[in-house]
Amino acid sequence: MKNNLTAACVAFLDQAARTVRKHPKRITAALATVLLTGGGGAFAVASLGPDPAELPVSTVQESVESLAGEITLASLMDSMPGYSLYRSDVTRNADTAEAILQRLGVADPAASAFLRGNDLVRQNLLGRAGRSLTLEATDDHRLQRLVARWALDDSPNFQRLVVERGADDSFSARIESAPLTVSSRLASGVIRSSLFAATDAAAIPDTVAVQLAEIFSSNIDFRRALRKDDRFSVVYETLEADGEPLRSGRVLSAEFLNNGKSHSAVWFQDKAAAKGAYYTLDGQSMRRAYLTSPVAYTRISSGFAMRMHPIQKTWRAHLGTDMAAPSGTPVRTVGDGVVDYAGVQNGYGNVVYVKHQNQHVTVYAHLSRIDVRKGQAVDQGDTIGAVGATGWATGPHLHFEFRVNGEHQDPMSIARQSDAAQPISAASRKSFDALAGNMRVLLSSAALVQQASAE
Repeated sequence: MKNNLTAACVAFLDQAARTVRKHPKRITAALATVLLTGGGGAFAVASLGPDPAELPVSTVQESVESLAGEITLASLMDSMPGYSLYRSDVTRNADTAEAILQRLGVADPAASAFLRGNDLVRQNLLGRAGRSLTLEATDDHRLQRLVARWALDDSPNFQRLVVERGADDSFSARIESAPLTVSSRLASGVIRSSLFAATDAAAIPDTVAVQLAEIFSSNIDFRRALRKDDRFSVVYETLEADGEPLRSGRVLSAEFLNNGKSHSAVWFQDKAAAKGAYYTLDGQSMRRAYLTSPVAYTRISSGFAMRMHPIQKTWRAHLGTDMAAPSGTPVRTVGDGVVDYAGVQNGYGNVVYVKHQNQHVTVYAHLSRIDVRKGQAVDQGDTIGAVGATGWATGPHLHFEFRVNGEHQDPMSIARQSDAAQPISAASRKSFDALAGNMRVLLSSAALVQQASAE
């Protein structure tokens, strides 16, 4: 009995030794488990059976009946309904037919050839920047329909260029016209560095920023008086075509908090007035006898002061204001009056003189073109020419002068000191107050949204 037990032990130990030599990693892992779990009284024993990886493997194959019956996979793909891809973009100056289609994910040589060769497309789409595009393509990236939309300045309608693929796989193009839809938007912003930087941050169009500067120009010097953390809110029109915004319209109401002082404005057409104007929310007219600038909001390159003349190289008084602007920028008269001179004059180059009331005369020099004639009556804001570099000019800019009884005066000071127009008439007071009340609510809402987003 003892010998049999000894022989069994020897056989077991021999088997264990062979197992250790054959599976060293498994035995090591088992011992590590024992050591790690021994403090908790739990043990893990490594299996000394055969390694599953060495067991024989057999493959069993069985055919499964297709749920589609006799229909092949190719037939299933052909029977699936097609789908359309829709994309939108805006045209660019250098756009070709290929560039537009590639940007919109279309690979269609036939469509590209049609766009290149069609007169309507060449005249109204290719190389025309800023036009709204919407495109429909098939699931294999062929063009189905391309629509371009745009609106001319001050037009109540927009133009629609439609390119379509017909049932016979040929293309056609046509021009349509439809009325613009007017809606309003609220926005607000905070000045961190400049007006345009603030409006950009608030996704407000530049045309609206220019209007803000124009509306409050008699109260705020946007070149020198802006302060960090000044705030503004604005309600403005947006003009849409088929639900797509094309351009912004008029500012309907605005509020500007500058250096702790609040300025407000609302657009209103008084029954007693021929056209609309801006008023404060309590009904005072914001229209002055003179605009502060004969060009839309721009930077002043040389003010009314002593300076070194850029051509004559002498230190002398600069009896006017130079306004840097690209050549061709429209120049407007700052007040109502009559053209006293329009032509070429010495260092002024192309120049226009406008005579106003009270022996006031304004001068617009270095123009690239003149759009008025002597003796013509002009209203405040009418275009009289365009910025240029004629005469003694080192680059495109407008030289602007304001003369009172023949004496040169600072045009900015004159504009800000000029009298305002008449306030809201008694007959229009009720309708104005109702409009002003609505605009107060909208401006407050815009300001609250901005404050909430900042927090």
